[in-house]
Amino acid sequence: MNLVKIQAELRVPKNQTNAFGKYKYRSAEDIIEAVKPILNRHNTALVVSDEVVQVGDRIYIKATATLLHLDEQIYANGWAREEEVKKGMDAAQITGSASSYARKYALNGLFAIDDTKDADATNNHQDEVGEEKRMKLITLLENTTWDETMKQKVAIKISALTTLEQYEKALRSINQNQNK
Repeated sequence: MNLVKIQAELRVPKNQTNAFGKYKYRSAEDIIEAVKPILNRHNTALVVSDEVVQVGDRIYIKATATLLHLDEQIYANGWAREEEVKKGMDAAQITGSASSYARKYALNGLFAIDDTKDADATNNHQDEVGEEKRMKLITLLENTTWDETMKQKVAIKISALTTLEQYEKALRSINQNQNK
């Protein structure tokens, strides 16, 4: 698989600007547009898909980005939680927004793109963790050896995290389980 070469070649600047939060970011569409010519040079295909997953009483979008080359496949997942209500958006727009977010983080994982200084890293709200860190934990959670019931219980706890101390504790717990 040519993943290492693709990751080394890929450059996706943060050309989008959020006027409200005054930060720069990249979208899933930006990543896909930047990677297409590289995939073509390496005779590799990219497929991105979504799945709706219910965890407890919450709805998540699980996006999967898959690289295909000959008989090989490599994939990464990204998760985003649907808001129950978002001012000015209908249900389809809420799902679409969650899909875009999940796809972006699946692509970030697959192509080793670091987004540590995105919106959640620059806000100063009471929620110290931010949705980006919660989704990172959800993505790591998927790669643990825990059964699905345990994963769902942990995912519910992750969705309620608000302090960095809680985040660090959850991250340590998940990382310990991955290394077993």
